[in-house]
Amino acid sequence: MDRAALADFLRRRREALQPGDVGLPEGPRRRARGLKREEVASLAAMSTDYYTRLEQQRGPQPSEQMLASLARALRLTGGERDYLFQMAGRNAPSSVPAATHVAPALLRVLDRLEDTPALILSNLGEVLVQNRMAAALLGDRSGYTGLARSEIYRWFTDPAERLRYPAEDRDRQSRTQVANLRAAYGSMGAQSRAGELVRALRKASPEFADLWERHEVGKRFGDHKTLVHPELGAIELDCQALFTEDQSQALLVLTAAPRTESYEKLQLLRVLGHERFAADVSGD
Repeated sequence: MDRAALADFLRRRREALQPGDVGLPEGPRRRARGLKREEVASLAAMSTDYYTRLEQQRGPQPSEQMLASLARALRLTGGERDYLFQMAGRNAPSSVPAATHVAPALLRVLDRLEDTPALILSNLGEVLVQNRMAAALLGDRSGYTGLARSEIYRWFTDPAERLRYPAEDRDRQSRTQVANLRAAYGSMGAQSRAGELVRALRKASPEFADLWERHEVGKRFGDHKTLVHPELGAIELDCQALFTEDQSQALLVLTAAPRTESYEKLQLLRVLGHERFAADVSGD
């Protein structure tokens, strides 16, 4: 671990960013350049003290998960992310699809979406980042680990995952999940993380095993869907997907038609989401 190089790199990348670059309000005139340390720490879901110690060359060696969070917070390119890992004494993540490093171009779009649910998914159905509206609609997806990070895996192993969809739409959703995984498996290969998911699911779920044998392939996100919120009930939404060039990540944006009941529910959800966020912050 090269503490001096790591600290200098973090400081320079932080100073190169402006609040608007990461979806934060500009606020009053700032005396210092770039983002504040506490802002980077918040974006990376770590304590300000921990981040400050890294910049002061006195922090512990960050974990790979922590480094990935820092790379997202600082909007690093793939090369910059690899350098960050190397300076921290960690092996740089593989550049294969479904890496946890979020495409900066998608992040820039997500940062500007505050009034509607939006999230970035890997091609294995892992939520890499979500805005507050998406967390209010779908729940916070950041706490899952291992295979359970994949929504595809949870769909076939955790009955609670299906409660977000009406009962009459769950069969179609099952086929969609398998078709998406089949597309990832085709591009990543049998020995990849996609292959690991397939092997685990064939053992865990007879439904998945049956659908897998159909060989349906496709990157599908329903243009129109109904989601069931535990407090607000059914919400009809239109879904638009923006893919990276290599198709390994997708930004999903969920909207409701104006002047509809679902639109009004989204507006209420926006208020509820901000209230819960404020409560969480005050509770810390």
